[in-house]
Parts: sequence; C-alpha cells; structure tokens
Amino acid sequence: MTIETIRESLPDYAKDLKLNLGNVLATPNMTANQLWGTALASAIATRNPQLIKAIALEAKNHLSPEAERAAKGAAAIMGMNNIYYRFVHLVSDKEYGKLPANLRMTIIGNSGVDKQDFELWALAVSAINGCGMCLDSHEQILVKHGMGRDVIQNAVRIASTLHAVAATLEAEEALSE
Repeated sequence: MTIETIRESLPDYAKDLKLNLGNVLATPNMTANQLWGTALASAIATRNPQLIKAIALEAKNHLSPEAERAAKGAAAIMGMNNIYYRFVHLVSDKEYGKLPANLRMTIIGNSGVDKQDFELWALAVSAINGCGMCLDSHEQILVKHGMGRDVIQNAVRIASTLHAVAATLEAEEALSE
C-alpha cells in the first residue's frame, strides 16, 4: 500500500484528512530528513500497520539508513519516555519527579543523526502520545538550538494528520466487519 492508496481509501467524511495528508508531506520549509523522519516516527507511533508500511516505503526514498534507524529509534524511546514522564507530570505526588528514572535512553544522545532532527522526531511522537512534559522539553531544546517555530509546528501538523488518518483507517475497518 502506498500513501496515495491510503489517501484514496479515506472516506468522504475525511476529505480534510485526504487534503492535509498530501499537504503536510510536501512541506517546503523542512529538510527531507526532518519531514520523512517525522513522518516515519509519527506513523510508527500511530501503531497502524497500513500507515506504517506506506510511510516507511516512501521514507526509504528520502532517508539514509542511519536516519531511518534513528526515526524508528525516536518512536521506540519516546513510546517508553512518554508514558514514564506523563506519569511523573500527572501524578499528585511530586516526589516521583525527584527520583532517577533508571531507564536507559542513550539513543537520545547518540542517535547517529543531527541532534535537532532527532529532537524534532521525538517531539512529534510526544504530540501523538500526549506527554506535555516531553513536548515542553523537546520544544525548548529545538528553539534553543535555533529551529524555527514553523518547522516545529509542521512536525506537529504531520503527527496530528497521521494520527487522524490512522484512527480513520481503523474506524473504517471496524465498521466494515
């Protein structure tokens, strides 16, 4: 399945998603690594097999093997971190925030790609997974290192669109049974 066949398979009530899917994957102010790494990490975070396969197929045309590995790594590590840090942020007992996480996270500092790209991918996954603490942390690092807010916003636009497409695909599959 390709991205185009996914777009074509979206129902009429999701016309906005059809249009947005085409638009967010053609964002001119992002590098190929930023755009396709964000798309791949976000697709993985949606957990939708169809979408993951379609995005991964296209991403291979734009990402080096190192960038592809790092985007997958961003989805993996943030899948863990988003749960842990969302707990720390939301629980009433703030003492948990003072305890060491004791979770291995070396890929964040040694991803094999540009640190800003990896941080951008981590931010997009955090948006899908709903971790405000992680969103704040990654956004602050990106702004501190000079990434434009337009690029950051576009990464979240990609994440939000892919998340909605995945949910729609799953709803349509469930409704057709």
